[in-house]
Order: sequence, then structure tokens, then C-alpha cells
Amino acid sequence: METKTILVADDESHILNVVSLKLRNAGFRVVTARDGQEAFEMALAEKPDLLITDYHMPQLSGIELCQKLKQDPATSAIPAIMLTARGYQLEPSDTEQSGILRMLSKPFSPRQLLTTVNEVLELPQAA
Repeated sequence: METKTILVADDESHILNVVSLKLRNAGFRVVTARDGQEAFEMALAEKPDLLITDYHMPQLSGIELCQKLKQDPATSAIPAIMLTARGYQLEPSDTEQSGILRMLSKPFSPRQLLTTVNEVLELPQAA
């Protein structure tokens, strides 16, 4: 089985480290970005199988990042998991236009994240 690549974008280094460590230990290849613009550039270069992004980030928010990726034919099929502050909800129109398939509220357990990642990667991707 080929190793899946996951791009993790978060401006909080402790979240980036915990998420990256959990995913690497589960056998994924992980690339990271500390803001939305860096994540966009990494997505273009790496073509990851999945994006995990924070909502609040410098340069581009998680929503803006996902919408920009969705508009580019080279990255439009990349599914996304959005990390948000507890209680924050996105509008259905935001998720429909951005490729966000799941949302996790902070704080989340690394086990919960891994379960969500595996669910998203097993979903048939819409063309």
C-alpha cells in the first residue's frame, strides 16, 4: 500500500507537533505549514492526499485556503479536515465550496483525529 501524504497547517507549533507525531506514528508522510499561504504553496508542490488545517491562521484562513485549493484544478480533489475553536461552526455553504469533509473542535484527542483521518481517506472522493 502506498504511503499517504498529509499536509498539516496550523500556526500553533504545539498543535502542529502533536498532530504530525500522531500521523507519522500511524505510517503517514506528513508535511507542515505554519500559515495559510505556506500551506497553499505546499499543497501545489506536494499534492497531498489530505489537508488538515486550522481555521484561524495568518495570511489565509483555513476557509480561504480550502476555497483557493478547490478553485485550482491541480488541487481541487484534496479533501480537508478543519480544526476549529470549540463551539465554532461553519456554514454549510462554506464547507460545500471548500472540500471540507469533517470538522474537529479543539481540544481534540489524537485518537479522535486519527479516526477522522482514516474515515476521510477511505471515503470515495467526488470528482
